[in-house]
Amino acid sequence: MEQARAREFDAFVAARWSTLIHLARLLVGGDRHRAEDLVQESLVKLWFVWPKVADEAPEPYVRKVMVRAAARSGQRRWWGERPVDQLPDTAMATDVSADVAERSRLEAALAQLPPKQRVAVVLRYYQDLPEGQVAEVLGCPVGTARSHAARGVARLRRLLADVIEPVQ
Repeated sequence: MEQARAREFDAFVAARWSTLIHLARLLVGGDRHRAEDLVQESLVKLWFVWPKVADEAPEPYVRKVMVRAAARSGQRRWWGERPVDQLPDTAMATDVSADVAERSRLEAALAQLPPKQRVAVVLRYYQDLPEGQVAEVLGCPVGTARSHAARGVARLRRLLADVIEPVQ
């Protein structure tokens, strides 16, 4: 019985890993290493409650754990490495496709949002969750979650509009 549960957990992780990593990257502001840590920590917590949530809703559970952990980490001061605009001593310039550049711009803009706004925007517009579920994950009323999302989108528009030049 225990081995069957372990296989179910492994299958869940294998099926949802890339989605969870992508969500985590958006939640932590684009840092791949912090995103992997966030997913791994969340999956450890999921493992301990797997018998209870396996048959019901493991993905919403792990999503809620990730959001709460990301919000807590956003409140702590990070003394680790800081990303820079240009790498030192680059041997050669590489060509970056427009899609990757656009995604990087969006991730950088998301990283500038306060944690609750970032979570609300990512869950509402990337994960396409209804406002009620966003509010449940954030642990606040629906109106507050809606306000976080609206303010986050407005700030993203301002941040991204500063870079966009009008086409004539």
